[in-house]
Amino acid sequence: MRAGWLAALLALPGLAAAATHIVTIEGMQFQPAVRTVKSGDTVVWRNKDLVPHTATAAGKFDSKSMAPGGQWSWTAKAKGRQDYACTFHPTMKGSIVVRD
Repeated sequence: MRAGWLAALLALPGLAAAATHIVTIEGMQFQPAVRTVKSGDTVVWRNKDLVPHTATAAGKFDSKSMAPGGQWSWTAKAKGRQDYACTFHPTMKGSIVVRD
């Protein structure tokens, strides 16, 4: 009975717990290259490379320089697709897909 109430409450908009998703930067790549999240979720980029990187979506978000071993987070607020790249290494690309 309790589990049913809890499931019903979590199904209500705005009451489900937000999740945290990790994007690892390693080997001059974003892993995974495409991450699907829900509105309200947080994405954390962790730089495991030996050089600085950014996660930058023009006009949407910009981590600025993340030093090796550093990390940066962003909370998804609106649904849609955010394509991003590293401004230091423009061939490094990724996407965040935000769904409700």
